[in-house]
Amino acid sequence: MAIPVVDILGYKVYSGSLSALPLTGKQTVMNTLNAYSYVVAKKDMPFRNALKNSAVLVADGFPVVLAARFLQGEKIQKIAGADIFYHLIHYLNSNSLSCFFLGSAPPTLAKIRDRLAKEYPRISVAFYSPPYKGEFSAEDSSRMINEINRFQPEVLFVGMTAPKQEKWVHANCDRINAHIIASIGAVFDFYAETKPRPSAFWIKLNLEWFIRLLKEPKRLWKRYLIYSPVFFVDVILKKIGG
Repeated sequence: MAIPVVDILGYKVYSGSLSALPLTGKQTVMNTLNAYSYVVAKKDMPFRNALKNSAVLVADGFPVVLAARFLQGEKIQKIAGADIFYHLIHYLNSNSLSCFFLGSAPPTLAKIRDRLAKEYPRISVAFYSPPYKGEFSAEDSSRMINEINRFQPEVLFVGMTAPKQEKWVHANCDRINAHIIASIGAVFDFYAETKPRPSAFWIKLNLEWFIRLLKEPKRLWKRYLIYSPVFFVDVILKKIGG
């Protein structure tokens, strides 16, 4: 059965609920779309292809939710990478399944391991910290894939930041033995508590972006103050031009 989607500026964005995410069947690659990734993908064809070929592409940001309402009259949910993570973790723990964490530094992965052991003890977990570099060699990728396939997880969590993680998954998913592959970026740090995520109060007000901007202005100012307006300009032009 085809999953429900809504077209937003050429991207097929998932329009169903978090609880209805497909967790069975063929391999499912899950990615997120926000104003930042949309603008970056305009000039990055491999990234654009990775997003457009996602089995599930969720609206990770209030601008995308607004665009769905403005362009298509559709009311869709904002589903962040953290929402996908917790949804899948609960599913894995309830069914005594396994997951693999690919990305981040060994100290962060150790904190994830320790917290998972306490909170979700029925999940089998494995980890791999890839080399920190702008682009992986063929040898790097083969080593990463071998580590994953040796464990054969139900879910592969990839946390290498966008657009690196999405492009790597798109280029290598055919070689990966994992049922679900989810690129969730900063969630590794959130769950390890090496970086705090804004509280549920700000998330419900759709102001998570603002709190993150206050905490990391040098890193995030361009993402929220430049890229988001560019996204909305394209939304308005699409509306005007049909």
